[in-house]
Amino acid sequence: MRRWNGWGEETTVVELPGNGRDFLAELVGPGLTLPDATLEQVLAKVPASRLPEHPLVVREARDRLLHARGQSLPDWLAMREGEFGVFPDGVAYPQTAEQIRELLKFAELWDCLVIPYGGGTSVAGHINPPTSDKAVLTVSLEHMNRLQELDEQSLIATFGPGANGPQVESQLRARGYTLGHFPQSWELSTLGGWVASRSSGQQSLRYGRIEQLFAGGTLETFAGSLDIPTFPASSAGPDLREVVMGSEGRFGILSSVKVRVTRIAEDERFYAVFLPSWEQALEGIRTLVQARVPLSMLRLSNAVETTTQLALAGHPGQIAWLERYLKLRGAAEGKCMLTFGVTGDRAQNATSLRAARRILKAFGGVFTGTLLGRKWAQNRFRFPYLREALWENGYVVDTLETATDWSNVDNLLNRIEASLRDGLAAEGERVHVFTHLSHVYGEGSSIYTTYVFRPAASYAETHERWRKLKHAASQTIANNRGTISHQHGVGKDHAPYLPVEKGPLGMAAIKALAGHFDPSGRLNPGTLLQD
Repeated sequence: MRRWNGWGEETTVVELPGNGRDFLAELVGPGLTLPDATLEQVLAKVPASRLPEHPLVVREARDRLLHARGQSLPDWLAMREGEFGVFPDGVAYPQTAEQIRELLKFAELWDCLVIPYGGGTSVAGHINPPTSDKAVLTVSLEHMNRLQELDEQSLIATFGPGANGPQVESQLRARGYTLGHFPQSWELSTLGGWVASRSSGQQSLRYGRIEQLFAGGTLETFAGSLDIPTFPASSAGPDLREVVMGSEGRFGILSSVKVRVTRIAEDERFYAVFLPSWEQALEGIRTLVQARVPLSMLRLSNAVETTTQLALAGHPGQIAWLERYLKLRGAAEGKCMLTFGVTGDRAQNATSLRAARRILKAFGGVFTGTLLGRKWAQNRFRFPYLREALWENGYVVDTLETATDWSNVDNLLNRIEASLRDGLAAEGERVHVFTHLSHVYGEGSSIYTTYVFRPAASYAETHERWRKLKHAASQTIANNRGTISHQHGVGKDHAPYLPVEKGPLGMAAIKALAGHFDPSGRLNPGTLLQD
């Protein structure tokens, strides 16, 4: 069963290694735990629904509670404290496009707001009901999860928008295909959510981001149904796919999604390489991607993340042996770990591996084979569960991400880390900060930063600590040539910073589109655009 106040399945537990608590205590201080509310306590706070009865709408307290929050750190704190704030007044579970259209008519008739809901994995406040005198209807697409059609000549699959990662892959793999889209939230997030938030998967270097995979589909809006046909390419005016992607539920609700799929590869392997310094590692990864070596994944951890990963990996004896070996090979203090994948037929992968070895060895790379790569692949979707373990040990963890051009990567990364590391200095609190580059392009890279700090004496004070850190880092990103989001979307948390990136004319265009598809402003207010 899925956790009501945290990430993922209750049966999945990621333990903090025995030395992890001591490691963090040395870096930021001894942990501090806050009391968690019980489910019964929170259910008692769900108010009466303001919606009338409808056969498609569930008004039970538990359904409304389970769809009231996402997975951002403010959401986490609200759930653990039991102070959710606003609950939706009802949750609908449509199974067809016709039922979605019926629900939109219902919303017009009863003058209520509508929030589209996929897997509930938002870390930017996309799905949180706003405080309003209008009733709020959350439309969960979880029952629209089937593979509806597979065009094996064109390699285009049509899905319901509520299919989560495992549902997408299992239905495709039964036919010999894959979508290849693996965000860290893969086990819970949905295809419709990936499109709406412009998601990126861990192997986007091979398969592409969702904008390369999204081929067309149907968007149900208050102005009518928008059908987007599939073309391999078109010069017939602006691409309407781009209108839908990144719209975050402001324009309509996806009722079908068509995606470009790939036949399952013959062979796939992941390797770990250690480079002696950040400067050598950064130059090496840039050279590698600009040489267009056909890899499926590149992930480069800076020195602090590398140290943290090894410290929290467990198996201290094996890690000590690895450290000695790397030191002998010239990768000691300041070393950075690079994980990369090769996916394709065996001959192609062998060629890619030789090219990667040749380039990375020129920058001092020490190859350690596939053991650490296999460990990464096995645990690639487990990192979000670590928040639970850290919380139980008295620590708070959050992440943020951006992307920028290569000429600005080092500058922006250093500024982001400094804004977080120094963000609580006035309170005498330390923040542990580390970063990796997880999506690389010929012209630049994403920057994904994790920060760990101690809770304050209360939930309100802890939230204020997060707010200070988030605001400092977001301002740094917006004012230093970074996008406010590379893969998590805008939501409500990032909306204040979007105008810096888009400019007045760009923001006016987005608002005009929202007004065209949703004249009364019922769809997901406050998300993407500040209302």
